[in-house]
Amino acid sequence: MNALVVDDDRLMLRLLGQQLKTLGLEDVTLCERGVEAIGLLESKPGSVSLIFCDLQMPEMDGVEFVRHLVRIGYAGCLVLVSGEEDRILQTVEKLAKAHRLHVLGALHKPILPAQLHQVLGENLVHGAASRVARRTYPADELRRAIVAGELENHYQPKVDLASGALTGVETLVRWRHATDGLVFPDQFITIAEESGIIEDLTRAVLTAALRQARLWQDAGISLHVSVNVSMDNLSALEFPDFVVHEAEAAGVPASTLVLEVTESRLMRDPLAALDILTRLRLKRIRLSIDDFGTGHSSLAQLRDIPFDELKVDRSFVHGACNDSALSAIVEASLSLAQKLGMTTVAEGVEDRADWDYLRTSGCDLAQGYYIAKPMLGADLATWIASREGQQAAPQVSPP
Repeated sequence: MNALVVDDDRLMLRLLGQQLKTLGLEDVTLCERGVEAIGLLESKPGSVSLIFCDLQMPEMDGVEFVRHLVRIGYAGCLVLVSGEEDRILQTVEKLAKAHRLHVLGALHKPILPAQLHQVLGENLVHGAASRVARRTYPADELRRAIVAGELENHYQPKVDLASGALTGVETLVRWRHATDGLVFPDQFITIAEESGIIEDLTRAVLTAALRQARLWQDAGISLHVSVNVSMDNLSALEFPDFVVHEAEAAGVPASTLVLEVTESRLMRDPLAALDILTRLRLKRIRLSIDDFGTGHSSLAQLRDIPFDELKVDRSFVHGACNDSALSAIVEASLSLAQKLGMTTVAEGVEDRADWDYLRTSGCDLAQGYYIAKPMLGADLATWIASREGQQAAPQVSPP
């Protein structure tokens, strides 16, 4: 893996370069100027798979550097470095992620070797480099995959924070590609939305999830099953009838289903969406506002739509115990939901510190790698059995 370090401080530049070599990255290029680094990337596309960039630099600061990475279509990994205050560093990190850059993390100067190892992770070479090979898929190929049944549902457990009891699962779709292996949704959901095939995709995922719920039901496992729906799904007035029909066909109560609404795009027809969501609630299907506080999900949706559940986004949850800004957002979200009589769910619970903080904050449910990774439906019973006899708080699961 080829790394590039950009920092106008020569001492920090050389120190970081040496630290990276100590971690096993032998091909490390050092640049003191952002302009020089962008020139290198433009002259040799694809030659760099990992960049460390300082924010405070003359001529081209870190924000400008991020903008140029987007312009040239940089597809590798990025780590932001700065001596600036936390809020500035976090804001630039969010900006880079909003531009769909693969940001591994943000580090404060001076950087300790342990911090470097943590942000790069165990799969330092293979994991990060594999991101460079990510590809996008044409709509026709995705449409064929839906028809051919190549979509595969994985399920991530949601547990009660007070007791540790399993209460439900979130359905997370994957594409079992013939040549590329397991393809994650961030590589094809946007394509589905933009090409008008998101409705076919959602219906396939929902139908499979309901059939899996029936299998669990027959095995004595009673759970709420959550399925994500796009705002584009809420433009078809017959959608509530379709959902009820599929639940009846699978032989599970409609109340088993939770639809997680992620408003990543503005509603094309707010009145139609309100019509559909209200009819779903009348049919006893639960509604969850997903990724609350991000995108277009806002207080207006809580006012206008009869949601049962509020999910606090992972970007606010992980590390909130050590971050006053994040904890303020989490606690305000929980308080608001509780006053509205809504169930609260924290996603992105990555470690024991997250778990303990959420328990003391009064959150109802949690999901994340600390509890369990997403798994195939057939593997859930084994996972449940492995937890029997454990204490209320789950044990650490491997990421």
